[in-house]
Order: sequence, then C-alpha cells, then structure tokens
Amino acid sequence: MDKPLEGRIAVVTGASRGIGRAAALEFARAGAHVVAMARTQGALEELDDEIRAAGASATLVPLDLKDLDALDRLGAALYERHGKVDVLFGNAGLLGQLAPINQVDQGTWDAVMTVNLTANWRLIRSLDPLLRASDAGRAIFVTSGAAHKAKAYWGPYGVSKAGLEVLARTWADEIRNITAIKVMLVNPGPLRTRMRASAMPGEDPLTLPTPEDLAPKILALALPSWQETGRIYDFPTDRVIDAQPPG
Repeated sequence: MDKPLEGRIAVVTGASRGIGRAAALEFARAGAHVVAMARTQGALEELDDEIRAAGASATLVPLDLKDLDALDRLGAALYERHGKVDVLFGNAGLLGQLAPINQVDQGTWDAVMTVNLTANWRLIRSLDPLLRASDAGRAIFVTSGAAHKAKAYWGPYGVSKAGLEVLARTWADEIRNITAIKVMLVNPGPLRTRMRASAMPGEDPLTLPTPEDLAPKILALALPSWQETGRIYDFPTDRVIDAQPPG
C-alpha cells in the first residue's frame, strides 16, 4: 500500500472523535506518526489501538486546549523528540451556546474563543519553527460557513471561525515566499458529528456525509505535493475557493 506520509509527523487536535479521529486514522494509514491530542485519555487509547492495528504509531497527548501554556510545552517536547512537525491539523472546536449575542455568558464566550481561535494561534506560535524544519510543512484548520453568514444565535462560534480564517490566511501570507509551509482551511459543511447533532437536533444524521468521507480530502491537503496556500477547501462543493467578504 502506498504510504505518502511515511516518516512524517502529524499533529491532530480533537483527535478522539469526529473529524479529528477520522483524519488521524487517515494520516496513520498513510504512514504518519500521529501526535493525537484530546481531552479524554480513554478515547485516545481507543484511537491508539486502531492506529496500531493499521500498522502505524501514535503519541497520545491528553490535553485541554484551554491550557495555553501546555501548547508551548508541546512544541518544545516535539522538538526534542522529532526535531520537526510535518502536518498540523487544527481540528478541535467548541460550538458554545446558540443564543442571542446579548445573552451569551462570559464563560461560554471565553471558552469558544480560546479553543477555536486563541489555541490555534498558540499552536502556530509553538509549532511554526518545527513546520519550517520540515521539507514540506502543511497546516490545516477547520472553518465553517458560520464564519461568513453572521447567522442569528451563532455569534460566538461564527465570530471565532471568522477570526480563525483571518489568522490562518495572515500566517499563510507572511510565510508564503520564505518557507515551504502551505496553510489551508477546510469547510466540512454539514457532517454526521456530535457537534452537528447538538446544533441541529431535529436533523436526520443518516442524510449527512461522515467524517470518514471527508478524511481523504484532508489527507490530500497534508501531502508534500499540495501547493495551494491561504485558501479554503470547501467539501460540499469539492473545490478550493478564496475567502469571500461578508455580504
């Protein structure tokens, strides 16, 4: 079997379920050593069993992304162990509270912004030198149509994803001509995930694609052969697009 990520190090946040888990397994089957991050030790161990069954290996990192200082320590630990990171998949996210913006409580706002936006900035800051040490560093972040729709009751989530898009695209532009790193965003659209079920409880999940359907597309963005940067892969239309201003 072809293993296009053989010998490469892939960091995945939110790796214990949903899109993160599917991507971690896809990376592992492609030959990568997966650094799997999630809050739940038990779920990470189940993932590790599946990665080993696929003939690959993983490092399990039980970590809450709200522990921002731990993300700095992660970069140092990965440098000592591997000297590089080839793939960063910033997948972990919080939906938060679907409510009028003036009724969102401070704790919810802070948690959503920290996990969806600030933690990804800290990961960029921590792992940028390691991605530069790769011959083909690839960074991929999960966005949402909510970043552009400014839809009622989706305030914290939409704001955080809009911020994430600007963060990723700004970093892409800063390093475009001076490193081999490529930075992409992924818009999964409606998928059969726990977050989607929480947001749309009346929806039939069997009508939706699965994270496993999306995973090969994420793998393509992680390959050394991928050359686009600062753009969005839109899964519902299966095309690469530029970010559009709100309208």
